[in-house]
Amino acid sequence: MSTPKVESEQHGELNCWRITSDSAELLVAQQGAQVLSYQRIGEPPLLWLSEQAIFKQGKSVRAGVPVCWPWFGNLKRNPAAVQAMYRGEDAPAHGLVRGRDWQLLGIEGSGDSVRVEFTLPETQSELPDWPHNVELKLSIVMGKQLTITLSSYNLDNVPVTISQALHSYFAVSDVREVVVEGVDGLSYIETLADWEQRTQQGDLGFAGETDRIYLQTPEQLSIVDPNWNRRICLNSSGSRSAVIWNPWIARAAELPDMADDGWQRMLCIETANVWDDVVTLAPGATHSLSLTIGSEPL
Repeated sequence: MSTPKVESEQHGELNCWRITSDSAELLVAQQGAQVLSYQRIGEPPLLWLSEQAIFKQGKSVRAGVPVCWPWFGNLKRNPAAVQAMYRGEDAPAHGLVRGRDWQLLGIEGSGDSVRVEFTLPETQSELPDWPHNVELKLSIVMGKQLTITLSSYNLDNVPVTISQALHSYFAVSDVREVVVEGVDGLSYIETLADWEQRTQQGDLGFAGETDRIYLQTPEQLSIVDPNWNRRICLNSSGSRSAVIWNPWIARAAELPDMADDGWQRMLCIETANVWDDVVTLAPGATHSLSLTIGSEPL
């Protein structure tokens, strides 16, 4: 068992690191502390990197696992307590940290495992329109599986309320052929139909644009991909909600960083704290949102 290899790479305007072990390969960017791709050696990727991804400072890459924080999606669709934290005029979608360079704390390998850690040590100075003092850390552990943990430490003397997500893009053979297990019976918000609340019947398959917020989600969800003879297993903690998204044909054609047929090869299942699952951090409190990604043959 050899020590993992770490190589610095430049992708467009972004500083990145490629980490290779005997069993897997990981590509991670300093901007946004964003995992860009992950795959086990000899297997199809588990995380999807758009063929037309744009590697530009200040712009989140359409790939891997962008970090959405201190809010998810459109701020105006968030609870009032999350909106009240922000003092700016224009609120970018998915928060304020995806387009910022995080500080690399270190990359450490041991055997076939490697840990990468990033921090945004003081959001108060980094995010002037969000005047609250929270320390963010992102830990990435690559071994037989990939575990990503986002921790928020409230250093303020008043409570802070956030929504957030690990906006994971999963690689699939053909989204029309896969199903998501673990959602049967769950309530969800159908954002494409006036944000109605509905109930899921059976596993979730895909035959058109999908943008749903699932509520009271279990710790494990799975993507069953018969063409690739695998089940992608998602195990989460610190989360009771998940967003499932695929843009389908018309929406993908509008995205400059996605091929017109790119929607066929990706599926987002976003481990989240959204809707009625937002997080209020008391002074001195910590919350960790974590996702472990693995796979098994069918």
